[in-house]
Amino acid sequence: MSVFTAAAEQSLCAPLPVLGEDVLVPLVTGGEVGYAALDYAASAPALKRVWDDVAAYAPYYGSVHRGAGYLSQLSTDLFESSRATVAEFLGCRPGDQVVFTRSTTDSLNLLAAALPADCQVFVFETEHHASLLPWRDARVTYLNAPRTPARAVATLERALADREPYGPALVCVTGASNVTGELWPVKELAAAAHAHGARIVLDAAQLAPHHPVDIAGLDVDWVAFSGHKLYAPFGSGVLAGRADWLRDAEPYLAGGGASRKVARRADGGVDVEWHTTAARHEAGSPNVIGVHSIASACKALTEAGFDRLVAREQHLVGEVLAGLAEVSEVKVLSLFGDDAPRVGVISFVVEGWNSSHFAAALSAEYGIGVRDGLFCAHPLVRILLGSDPGEAGECGAPEAEPGERSLNAIRVSFGAGTPDEHIERFLRAVRELVSAGARWKYRTEDGRCVPDRGAAQV
Repeated sequence: MSVFTAAAEQSLCAPLPVLGEDVLVPLVTGGEVGYAALDYAASAPALKRVWDDVAAYAPYYGSVHRGAGYLSQLSTDLFESSRATVAEFLGCRPGDQVVFTRSTTDSLNLLAAALPADCQVFVFETEHHASLLPWRDARVTYLNAPRTPARAVATLERALADREPYGPALVCVTGASNVTGELWPVKELAAAAHAHGARIVLDAAQLAPHHPVDIAGLDVDWVAFSGHKLYAPFGSGVLAGRADWLRDAEPYLAGGGASRKVARRADGGVDVEWHTTAARHEAGSPNVIGVHSIASACKALTEAGFDRLVAREQHLVGEVLAGLAEVSEVKVLSLFGDDAPRVGVISFVVEGWNSSHFAAALSAEYGIGVRDGLFCAHPLVRILLGSDPGEAGECGAPEAEPGERSLNAIRVSFGAGTPDEHIERFLRAVRELVSAGARWKYRTEDGRCVPDRGAAQV
């Protein structure tokens, strides 16, 4: 851990400005309160800097790679300069490609579609569904959940050593868990993959908003992440890394932009020459505003300084963990142990509470937005909750009455824009709900636990 100067310590009290800081939400018990957004792991609020940059560009919006007009040329320059900004943010190597997609999920499905024939994929069962599920057309080996970072490396090394000694192989791993926030030993896993002739893709959806990601330094082959978790709206994502598999694969989508030349053949068919650059997998009119917003967020985080951002976030992580530890009914979920390094993502369950009921009460009675469910990481949450892998449980749906056991958990997540007051209010709300119970009655509606508007206050 670095030793921070007095100026750096002072900066712990300065979150980055985000949209929504002044939004008021109604409380079921009466009145309004400023909304406490503590669901950053799902979608982080947009940085005001990003929104201002997008607003400044919006009047100049034009088609990309399509027109000779001034606005089209301006938009094309902005689109391609954004690609360079993202490459710098990720520490890309010479020759790496930055492909713009819709999301992390889209990025990993693109890579799955670009796998060479007979590629074998290795993925831990603890992954988010975005990195667990796209490999349907490959030979997939699912690795058991490791209980320490060292065990993760050993598990991968053993699996790779036992694989059939031919053909390409790919390892897919998260950088930070979307359930526990725990950091994975990415550099060590990359070294293990390469030692056995495999490549590795990093799911950085939860890592990139909290820590610097350096492709060259980590020695990973690809990185995937989403703009909406990086304080940038508009549904864009990135797949960045080695060009060869992407260049050799059929275009992810067939259409304009991906094609370099199209001509009719004498037999009535069509010959197509596809681009070999990132454009090969960016068919159609691109989301230039979404791409610009990602580049703006990359610049904002870089200029703010990751050392300062990480220091402040770790301060908040410590506050949350210490506060939850004071409530004996609360159990924080962890794969690697209580002392494992983590980003601002913490999941827990409360004894005697249905997690969906608890999350609903946090929202309705305190104006706090958290997430409940299985977080699109069903196998991992089932392991952490000690449930049967075959036990039913739908992501986000309360399948038990308040007070009964339910196969779901509560997740609180925060980041660069979180003020101290939101953390303080959350911890106070947890203590009050556990000690005194909810002040309102709740019911299930369309699979969600919601306040019973027709009921009186408890």
